[in-house]
Amino acid sequence: MRTRLTDLAEQAGVSTATVSRVLNGKHGVSAQARQAVLAALDVLGYERPEKLRMRSAGLVGLVVPELTNPVFPAFAQVIETMLTDRGYTPLLCTQSPGGTTEDQYVELLLEHGVDGILFVSGLHADTSAGKERYHRLRGRGIPVVLVNGFAEGVDAPSVSTDDAAAMQQAFRHLYQLGHRRIGLAVGPTRFVPSRRKRDAFVALLTEHLGVSDPDAHVVSTLFTVEGGQAAAAELFASGHTAVVCGSDLMALGAVRAARSMGLSVPEDVSVVGFDDSPLIAFTDPPLTTVRQPVAAMGHAAVSALVAEITGNRAARAELLFHPELVVRGSTGAAPAPAGEDAAAPTADATA
Repeated sequence: MRTRLTDLAEQAGVSTATVSRVLNGKHGVSAQARQAVLAALDVLGYERPEKLRMRSAGLVGLVVPELTNPVFPAFAQVIETMLTDRGYTPLLCTQSPGGTTEDQYVELLLEHGVDGILFVSGLHADTSAGKERYHRLRGRGIPVVLVNGFAEGVDAPSVSTDDAAAMQQAFRHLYQLGHRRIGLAVGPTRFVPSRRKRDAFVALLTEHLGVSDPDAHVVSTLFTVEGGQAAAAELFASGHTAVVCGSDLMALGAVRAARSMGLSVPEDVSVVGFDDSPLIAFTDPPLTTVRQPVAAMGHAAVSALVAEITGNRAARAELLFHPELVVRGSTGAAPAPAGEDAAAPTADATA
C-alpha cells in the first residue's frame, strides 16, 4: 500500500511538506514534528522507511506485575515511549499468577544483554521478599531503578507516589463533606505502598476523629475488584459512610458492594479510589480518585536509568511525587443520621 502524504499529515497534525521532509530524512524539522510523523506511520500501519529506522542505543528491561490493573499498562506505555525517544529498545515483561516470575524474567533479560532494568511495583515493594536479587544485579554492574516501593539498602534510584499525601487528600475531602465514619480498604500490608497508606490513614483517624481502635476502620485484602467489594461490604456493614480504597479496581468493587447492599453512591455512601486509571472518569458513577502522576514518575525513572547506563550516578534518595485528588461523582455529603435533618457541611469546612 502506497503511503499517502495527506493521510499521514492529517494523522500527525502537520503539513504534507513536513511529512515529506521527515520521510526523506531532511533537516529543518522539529523533534516533536518528526516524532508525530513516525507515530502516524505506526498508527496507520505503514512500515517505516529504512533510513528512519534508528539503531538502538541498547536494550532495557521493564518488569511490571500484571496488566489487568489499568495503572500498570499506563506506566508501561509512558516508560516505553520515553525509552524509545532516547533511542533504547524496551523489553516488556509482565507477570501473571502461575506464570513467569520476576526472577525468571531477570535471567532472560540478562541473557539478552540488557543495559538496565526498571521494576514497577515488583518484589522490591514486598517487605517479605528478599532483596538479594537486586544486590546481585548491582554486583554485575546492571543499572536498576525501582518504581513504587522503596527498598532500604538497595543501591538504586527509587521513584514513588507520596502515599501519605494521597491519604491526606482523600481523608480531608471526605471530612469536609461531613463524613466521620471513614474506612480504608487496602491491599496486603506487607507491600510498602499499602503499609504507607495504612499508617497515614491511622494517623489521620487518631488526629482528627480521636479513634482509639483504628484497626476497626481498616480492612486489608487483595488489590482487585473482588477484594475491594469484600472489604467495603465489611466496612459498610459496620456503619462506615465513606471508604478510601488502595486502587481504582478496589473502588469499583466498593461501589458494587454498596449496590448489592441496597445503598446508593454517593447519596448513602461515598467511595474514593487511587490511581486515576484510564477510563475511570467514565464509570457509573464517575469515580473520585487520587491520581498518580504517572507521566512525571515515568520521566524521572527513565532519566535516572539512562543516567546510570551512561555512567552518571543518579541520586539514591527516594523521589516522592505528589498525587492529585480528582473529585467526580462517587463522593457526596455524608447522609444525615437517622431521625435527624442534618445540614450539609459548608464548602469551607476544614479537617
